[in-house]
Amino acid sequence: MHFETDVLVIGAGGAGMYAAIEAARGGARVLIADRSLIGRGGATIMAQMTVAVAVGEEVPDHWEHHYADTLAAGRGLCDPDLARLLCEEGPEVIREMDAWGVGWARTEGKTGPMKQAFAPGHDRPRCVYVDFLNTGPAVSKTLRTRLIRMPEIRRIGDLLVTELVLRDRKCVGATALHLATGGPVTISAAATVVATGGLTRLYQRNSASANMSGDGYALCLAAGAELVDMEFVQFFPIGHLAPRLIGMDPIMWDPFRYKLGGRLLNGNREGFVEKYGAVDNGKYVVTRDLATYAIIKEVEAGRGSPHGGAWLSFEHCSEAELRAAGGPVIDRLAKNGIDLTKQAIEVAPIAHYHMGGVRADTSMATRVPGLYVAGEAVGGANGANRLSGNAITEALVFGRKAGRSAAARAKSAGKARAGEAAFRESAARLNEGNATRDLNPAAMIEELQALMQKEAGPFRTGEGLARALGRIAAMSESLPAVKPPAGKPYDTELADWLDLSTMLSAARCVASSALTRTESRGAHQREDFPGMDPAWQKNQVIA
Repeated sequence: MHFETDVLVIGAGGAGMYAAIEAARGGARVLIADRSLIGRGGATIMAQMTVAVAVGEEVPDHWEHHYADTLAAGRGLCDPDLARLLCEEGPEVIREMDAWGVGWARTEGKTGPMKQAFAPGHDRPRCVYVDFLNTGPAVSKTLRTRLIRMPEIRRIGDLLVTELVLRDRKCVGATALHLATGGPVTISAAATVVATGGLTRLYQRNSASANMSGDGYALCLAAGAELVDMEFVQFFPIGHLAPRLIGMDPIMWDPFRYKLGGRLLNGNREGFVEKYGAVDNGKYVVTRDLATYAIIKEVEAGRGSPHGGAWLSFEHCSEAELRAAGGPVIDRLAKNGIDLTKQAIEVAPIAHYHMGGVRADTSMATRVPGLYVAGEAVGGANGANRLSGNAITEALVFGRKAGRSAAARAKSAGKARAGEAAFRESAARLNEGNATRDLNPAAMIEELQALMQKEAGPFRTGEGLARALGRIAAMSESLPAVKPPAGKPYDTELADWLDLSTMLSAARCVASSALTRTESRGAHQREDFPGMDPAWQKNQVIA
């Protein structure tokens, strides 16, 4: 199958949908492609908390204050232009979403000022939300509803993009595997937007959807774009571990802990963070990096909880206190068989967000003509550590900007598009393969996730990172000879092989950048280089 369009958007989370909407408003014909259902995958739909934006309605505010907090969180490594774009245009996109009916919480019915919640790292209450459980789902539903009403946008799911296609060093579209039929699909476009999210699936424990494999980074790097800040992976210290929790955000415990003073206990039911230089006393005063370090060290010492984390207990709280803090969350927990007045839950550090990504300017253009990026695929705005609440703001602001820029490029290109012949080689590569292979890519993905969790996780050493790079190289060398050929409908082995290939590429970038940065800064923590080094106040670029 071959398609031609003005703008191709790869990825249909918050950033991708906003990019498609804005490109269509700019007069472009748009094709939005995703490996899952349009508007129902990615990270935005999973977010159940708050959105950082200086609307200044309930509390006086200005984007410059938000900007100052973003720079401070980034530990000197934020791209100032991208960070400014995020903060300055944030209020505008939030108000546009409000006009589209997203339903931001308000102080007085449906017409009062937007409520603004406080989040760590901000100088004042700034974050808007829908409600405790539904901010991300409401944002996704609003964009999806808007999207499907626009006839200029064609939506195609079940497409796993395998290659960005170049002609004369310009991006002219992409080749993809159609999962339902097993056949190649080629898409010719005047402009392409990559909005595929982050890479937290590289880790054994993560808060992301299953398709956050770093494929956008690998696609753009192979096409000639640059990557920046790849060592900075944000880990959330008290991600949900056990018992099983369905339909709820694994990082949901943060507001509970700072509202109610949830107690962190080791496997012996003892408080432990004080042993690592913190004063907790049942209050939420421990920083994320220290809490992460303390939990990991207790597990290493054999004092972890049964599933390899720590206990988080609210058993000292009454049901009335819990309901006042969480409202309907308590009922949702009950449906999962969890009664916080009678049982502790297990938590552990989980990979939550990636600060690095594809290097782009404020138009979201990469150095490859015709190639744009949006959302978490963009690197640099958040520096070494993302400020709480900036993720959805980034998705919306950067998505809108990328769509606008892509539409302008398509308009300047006129009707000229690369023909089907430009895609023959990439389609042929997808069809090639070894039918007599002996490889289990799903097992290798699990091995890679365990390797990254251990050696390139929250706390790293030079020896561990070198071991990781050695194993990544060995796994990469084994792949080409055992690639399954395309052609089978719903070929999970081929999909796993393709995922493994991009995950190895992304993992190599993370581990090599982490090995080179001989300091600890923000989310990058080296146990063998524990201090922040002024000489390392610079960004690492991979080309």
